Amino acid sequence: MIEDEAAGLAQAMVAVIEAEMSATAWQTGRDALSPPVAEALLSVPRHLFVPAALRASAYENRPLPIGGGQTISQPFVVALMTELLDLEPGCAVLEIGTGSGYQAAVLGRLAGRVETVELRPDLAAEAAARLTALGATNVHVHQGDGKLGWPPGAPYDRILLAAAAEPLPRPLFEQLAPQGRLVAPLGPPGTVEWLVTIDKDSAGKLSTRRLLPVAFVPLV
Repeated sequence: MIEDEAAGLAQAMVAVIEAEMSATAWQTGRDALSPPVAEALLSVPRHLFVPAALRASAYENRPLPIGGGQTISQPFVVALMTELLDLEPGCAVLEIGTGSGYQAAVLGRLAGRVETVELRPDLAAEAAARLTALGATNVHVHQGDGKLGWPPGAPYDRILLAAAAEPLPRPLFEQLAPQGRLVAPLGPPGTVEWLVTIDKDSAGKLSTRRLLPVAFVPLV
């Protein structure tokens, strides 16, 4: 895929995301992409994060398989979860479920530091290689059990789960900083999952908001 072709497909992808943001605003409270998130989506070459055989479909608004029963999330979902984090330039972010590394690459365009944890050694190694090749020096890939978070980098201003869990692992709440936010798909396997935001106030009290139904691979 040549650079100009990828740029045009990325523009079309963002237009589709904008339409879906508008259509779901009554559930999410977000009716459009913010300029920083739109720019991040345009600047990350999504076709480099999918298997070569699927690169022609990389910018379609749907999840794609990346091997081992795992997927790269639908662009709209990546965009919405990124928006919901309300990232600031100096934010420390923890991502659970690196997968291909695409969501981490988008987060790295917007945050100060991203620690991302992947259980599968092969996916972790491949994602780390892609991110290094793209010059994402503020994104650090760790192979390990995402249910434990990543204590060496804690506390985190924002936490994103790219896999569904029920209940959410306690270490993640412990590693979320006061005034921090966690965005995750919540629900047991085989049931309807809901995208939620969980905010922690200065006293450590948690408040949850349920937004819209989603479908993710389970957190393992």
